[in-house]
Amino acid sequence: MSTSNASPNPPIPVYSNLLPPSWKTKISEWLKEDCPSFDWGGFVVAETPKRATLFCKSEGILAGVPFFNEVFTQLDCKVEWNYTEGQFLTSPPGSGAGKLKIPVATVTGPSRKILLGERVALNTLARCSGIATASHVFLKTARQAGYKGIVAGTRKTTPGFRDVEKYGMLVGGVDPHRYDLSSMVMLKDNHIWSTGSVTNAVHAARSVCGFSLRIDVEVQTYEEAVEAIKAGADVVMLDNMDGETLISNAIRLKKEFGGQQGYKFLLESSGGIDVANVKQGGHVDNSIDIISTSSIHQSTKHVDFSLKIDPSS
Repeated sequence: MSTSNASPNPPIPVYSNLLPPSWKTKISEWLKEDCPSFDWGGFVVAETPKRATLFCKSEGILAGVPFFNEVFTQLDCKVEWNYTEGQFLTSPPGSGAGKLKIPVATVTGPSRKILLGERVALNTLARCSGIATASHVFLKTARQAGYKGIVAGTRKTTPGFRDVEKYGMLVGGVDPHRYDLSSMVMLKDNHIWSTGSVTNAVHAARSVCGFSLRIDVEVQTYEEAVEAIKAGADVVMLDNMDGETLISNAIRLKKEFGGQQGYKFLLESSGGIDVANVKQGGHVDNSIDIISTSSIHQSTKHVDFSLKIDPSS
């Protein structure tokens, strides 16, 4: 009989526990941005208690629930959900063809405040859900192509909206990559050109970042990758290489340096990688430890949501 205490069903991650202390302040700022002065429409509808339904009108993964909730919490409204974060929103079996309109949640409170929070809440939910959906699709495609490594996003996020976008990546199942300039050392071509060489850049970074931060070096050629490995880079990013060159370089680097004592490194591929070329297998090989892509959050279609007040409420 097993004496293991491990649960057969691991707990569902509560990603809201990751959010920094500043996240609620950001939502306050977004509300101020949307209504910096008089709320003319709010005057029209006044404080009459109402109920509104949140509808999903396109398929996708629900993500961004804490942000949506906080918008209405700050406006003294209440939100009740019919679905949980991470669920894929689609037409129920047997519903037949037709326009998608899934009742996802209800919001109750003064009509003026429901409408005051409507656009901020919808924009946040739509963006976060879109990124979660794109992340899920990319990860699934990579796995189907036989890739077993890490799929990650990038730091190319919308200023002021990074919490939302990184959160969406997590809900979609991918690694959010470094959060900011302070959470990892990434030395790109401009750093290398400014210091004169890969070696100079790595040694300068190591002299101040200590043991607790990884150094990720972007390289354009096999020779630069070798220099980065020998200089002590923790991660070597093979950047903007065509699929054949990328895979050839990755296999060669792991063969020549992966087993040598003293050389411990990860290989990352980035630049021009999207679902289409991953599906074709052109940029996928398990000698690559990390695939990072901005396609899951920069060119992402939003999930379509709307919020409609019930006239009879």
